[in-house]
Amino acid sequence: MKILFNNLSKTKRQRLTLSIFLLAICSAYGQEKQQDSTKVEKLDEVLVKAVRVDAKSPITHSNVTKEDLAKRNLGQDIPVLLNFLPSVVTTTDAGAGVGYTGIRVRGVSSQSTNVTINGIPYNDAESLGTFWVNLGDFASSVESLQLQRGVGTSTNGSGAFGASINVLTDAFSKDASGEISNSFGSYNTRKHTLKFSTGLMNDHFEIAGRLSNIASDGYIDRASSDLKSYFLQGSYVDDNTLIKAITFGGEEVTYQAWYGTPLARITGDEAGIEAYISENYLSEAEAENLRNSDRRYNYYTYDNEVDNYGQDHYQLHWNQRYSNQWSTTLGLNYTKGSGYFEQYKEGEDFSDYGFEPLDFNGEIIDETDLIRRRWLENDFFVVNANANYKNDNINLIFGGSYSHYDGDHFGEVIWAEFASQSEIRDRYYDGNSIKNDLSLFTKANYQLNEKISLYGDLQVRNVTYKTTGTTSDIIEFAVDKDFTFFNPKAGITYEINNGNNLYFSYARANREPNRTDFESNESIEAEQLNDFELGWRHKKGNFTFNANAYYMLYNEQLVLSGQLDDVGNPIRTNSGKSYRLGLELEAIIPVTPKLTLQPNITISTNQNDETITPFDGELQNLGKTDISFSPDLVAANAIVFQPLENFQVSLLSKFVGEQYMSNTEAESSKLDSYFINDFNISYTLKTKSIFESIIFTGLVNNIFNEKYISNGFYYTYDDTWSDPNSVTTIEGAGFYPQATRNFLVGVTLKF
Repeated sequence: MKILFNNLSKTKRQRLTLSIFLLAICSAYGQEKQQDSTKVEKLDEVLVKAVRVDAKSPITHSNVTKEDLAKRNLGQDIPVLLNFLPSVVTTTDAGAGVGYTGIRVRGVSSQSTNVTINGIPYNDAESLGTFWVNLGDFASSVESLQLQRGVGTSTNGSGAFGASINVLTDAFSKDASGEISNSFGSYNTRKHTLKFSTGLMNDHFEIAGRLSNIASDGYIDRASSDLKSYFLQGSYVDDNTLIKAITFGGEEVTYQAWYGTPLARITGDEAGIEAYISENYLSEAEAENLRNSDRRYNYYTYDNEVDNYGQDHYQLHWNQRYSNQWSTTLGLNYTKGSGYFEQYKEGEDFSDYGFEPLDFNGEIIDETDLIRRRWLENDFFVVNANANYKNDNINLIFGGSYSHYDGDHFGEVIWAEFASQSEIRDRYYDGNSIKNDLSLFTKANYQLNEKISLYGDLQVRNVTYKTTGTTSDIIEFAVDKDFTFFNPKAGITYEINNGNNLYFSYARANREPNRTDFESNESIEAEQLNDFELGWRHKKGNFTFNANAYYMLYNEQLVLSGQLDDVGNPIRTNSGKSYRLGLELEAIIPVTPKLTLQPNITISTNQNDETITPFDGELQNLGKTDISFSPDLVAANAIVFQPLENFQVSLLSKFVGEQYMSNTEAESSKLDSYFINDFNISYTLKTKSIFESIIFTGLVNNIFNEKYISNGFYYTYDDTWSDPNSVTTIEGAGFYPQATRNFLVGVTLKF
């Protein structure tokens, strides 16, 4: 099937996918109704059953509900809303939680965090990254999500190397409803959301949807965001059947801020600023921009230095329950993405764009100022299918997933001072990538006796990746790789009593390199992880306490080098042998019926066994070093006071220990520790007018006005200008300052 599908043209593949959608609908309507009145679980939740785990599984996880997200959902992206979960560190380019945001779990980057939406892979198939900016206000359409730390259970798409986030979108609603939400805040941030549901019509059909617009000027100068998004679903439901047709997507226009701010600019070191200007050969205009700014400095000044990208997702899901024991799920997906990154460049060499030198009155012209656009257009197809059998002793799920990605990369010069022989719409580079991903899995929970349950999970995954054409540097880029991975997992849970259980699990994961990895090193290798988890869960009344120890042993881990490529993608490198060893503690402590504490802490050590790097013209063995972007201490706490059922205030605290942006522990790559606090308030007013309720929400971020940095990049280059007979390594870094005290307030009208 895979070979036949690959040989079809793009148009025929799209038609085939549409035909499968229609066939699935027809098949679903043809099913005989099962009148079994026993509902062992919600039909909506079955959509993500294959990638989620339950409370007794030997997998470390956190569950987040729609209600949890709503209290702070005032326009910030999903990673920021998850900031206070265990082992989580979040960051944002623009500094205020809107625009490009990132999440790291246990120090592992977003490229190694698997994300699924209704069981469909959301990670970009080629870069392996997750770009929440393409789905503005998606939190408003989330029913629940589960964050699994470590390898977790087998999932669809690229493997999880530190965490997986699986998202379930809005469940169908029996009752008609509407919702208007508006919020406003610092840096001209605003969010406008309109939601509706028809409720179940004729007891079977529902149509629901959302329209959203989020805009912000950003904390960093000019780091603006304009995010438009939508969500629309039609549902058919009866006693044993659920069919959902869902489309969602968005378009973002985001001004670039990934170039970072020099440390000298952040500290106000004028001598350091002048040294930076000299070392980086800034033009006079660029130098004046740096001198006249502050910690909110943005290197870019061209008025349209933006990322302009749109992405549309089309999903069809069919759940069928045949009996209390058997059920099946089929999921189909088509994603279309298209957009560009626009950039103004000064003094570019003709040869970099395929231009021919010009002879102007005897003067040879071979440089020009220009404006370029680097385009990405892609199509992504997914088919998921699984079956579930369960009885009193066993819960067995087996199935598979197949995806096909077809991506075009090309660049255009849309204006040039000297255009040479080029014509409008000429492509100065052009490349294509094809990626196919096929995985088969079976997983089971078996209740051995009253005390012991066993967990097993086997997955085989085959990935093929092939590129043709050239890179943006007009270098031939030909990758033809085939990876086959076997990922076994096993675990045991021992129930001491009704309030206590112990668990242990082992999981292996393998993961392929991404496009940027191959561009930076054609000999890059796949990475492998052996993950050991040992935990204790305790619950007594409203008090809960979880403790989990983990040992993540890597071979050729693809760690962040600290460097970025020329469009802001992080560059990774194989680190040989490395490990992450840590202890995670979390609790819910009811101090009084109205006051609750929710602390968590992660203490860890994250080490490369050996680091060898060139410096000053020589290879140096630094021995054991800290893995980049991996703090040894991450802690959070929520103090929640609820004096009334409809009124709640919370103080949310977060501490992140110091970390390095490189694997060499270079002092200039260090990010200092920080401790921030947010204040959240929510009040619901029940009314008897046209509105069912009016919800007032407020959020003050960083209430103590902490000046902190959560992310950045580090680079080195060899200086041979000063002394041609020797090599001196020059170090540099850029930092992403986060917003000082800022606020968001919102009102939601429900009817």
